[in-house]
Amino acid sequence: MKHLLLIMLATCGPLGMSFATAWSSEPPRPNIVVILADDMGFSDIGCYGSEIMTPNLDKLAAGGLRFTQFYNTGRCCPTRAALLTGLYSHQAGVGHMTDTKAGKSLPGYVGHLNHRCLTIAEALAPAGYHTLMAGKWHVGGDDGMWPVDRGFDHYYGIIGGAANYFRPGTGRWGPLALDHKVVQPEGPNYYTTDAFTDYALKFVKDAAKQDDRPFFLYLAYNAPHWPLQARPEDIEKYRDTYRQGWDALRDARHAKQIELGLLDKSWPLTPRDATAPAWDKMAKAKQADAALRMAVYAAQVDRMDQQIGRVVSTLKELGRLDNTLILFLSDNGGCAEGGTFGFGEIQTGDGAPGSADTFASYGLAWANASNTPFRRYKHWVHEGGIATPLVAHWPAGIKQHGALTNQLGHLIDIMPTSLELAGAKYPAAHDGKQLIPLEGHSLAAVLQGAAAADRGPVFWEHEGNRAVRRGSWKLVAEHGRPWELYDLQQDRTELHNMAADHPDTVAEMKTAYEAWASRANVLPWPLNEGKKKQPQKKPQ
Repeated sequence: MKHLLLIMLATCGPLGMSFATAWSSEPPRPNIVVILADDMGFSDIGCYGSEIMTPNLDKLAAGGLRFTQFYNTGRCCPTRAALLTGLYSHQAGVGHMTDTKAGKSLPGYVGHLNHRCLTIAEALAPAGYHTLMAGKWHVGGDDGMWPVDRGFDHYYGIIGGAANYFRPGTGRWGPLALDHKVVQPEGPNYYTTDAFTDYALKFVKDAAKQDDRPFFLYLAYNAPHWPLQARPEDIEKYRDTYRQGWDALRDARHAKQIELGLLDKSWPLTPRDATAPAWDKMAKAKQADAALRMAVYAAQVDRMDQQIGRVVSTLKELGRLDNTLILFLSDNGGCAEGGTFGFGEIQTGDGAPGSADTFASYGLAWANASNTPFRRYKHWVHEGGIATPLVAHWPAGIKQHGALTNQLGHLIDIMPTSLELAGAKYPAAHDGKQLIPLEGHSLAAVLQGAAAADRGPVFWEHEGNRAVRRGSWKLVAEHGRPWELYDLQQDRTELHNMAADHPDTVAEMKTAYEAWASRANVLPWPLNEGKKKQPQKKPQ
């Protein structure tokens, strides 16, 4: 593309480049900020249909581009691995979670990023970028696997998965860390969403003081993942919002999505999940508890948006906003963990909802609303599990203000997009090890309003749930269940299974899936090392 920079190889570094590389000065390479929400559904921000107040994200959308068909992997660890590496998660070693004991000797399931991949930070640092991270890591917690070991100059956040928002670093999910050190929360008013932003902005400001080199920032919030914990003033905004219940909420969000142009009006809203009761049939006490859970969840999303506003304001103050690509997305769909109504008590003895002493989730019924208009949830690979908002904002590069794009994208595309915009190349080897070639496709052309080249099929697998998308066709199956086939151009909400009508298409896409699974280190679920059909080498 004409706007991209030419690389003048002055000396040779790990990527065939070094800091001594002479870069074209016009136009400058953009800063890149990737903001990842945790367990947030497709419809949970205003510009994707929500009633939750997200004015900062809505403003970014109004000045940028929204993707209507962007995908994650349906679960936290695999999404982070794929986003960071541009590979399918099994290829990067995180085909399941970070504590998969059964898979430690299997290349696709070692539970941490292997050494046959690079992170975006490892790829951009030799090209002259500052590489910064704050937030949730969750792709390897042992020595030598932290962010600063995988290319980031600075890091602050939680190494593991879920965390207490007011007292992180406790429990079984791993420590709170600053660079290489384990640290403790600072002060009595601590809250993870605020603290992650504080450190992200500190890192950006410090980098700007050093020099005018561009930066890559990965800001991975743990919000709105359970536990439901939020600041009282944020909860108060939503205390009465959800008393009408999930049925009315789903209808309202669906209507707004159609009005916004996110959905074709011919795609019906999926029926309420069969395990969720009709709201008006529930006892008043149960309604009150459920409404409060959703209020705390909304408060967590609201606080995240407030902090994103701080990021935008700081970039503007530094004179960096115009040439910064900001990408916002979620790691998976809304989370149904905890059954229909969620687990844990939402109120403590003193009546304070969402405090540090509560540990609750909002449950399947509200997750059903979060994922409007789709069905299924985090963990599954039907649309409700893998469809994510993607807001892209870059004043110097995106001229389609407030536009929507229906072009297919997957988070494996973020690495090649970053490389293209940075003028960097992905090497064949690193530190003496051969690297797996990138699977993603650059979205740089899409960001500038051009049509992307045909990318071929895209694949998913998690705990035996599997799918392949080819054009408008999607072949999908739950673990242990037969394949289903949908034409997403006509039926994005996956209500009309066409497998019986198109057996040849099913056969072709199934063959493509099996070929991908074989080359991408995907094994049948559940894992059983003692009965592997083929011996596999221990990962590097």
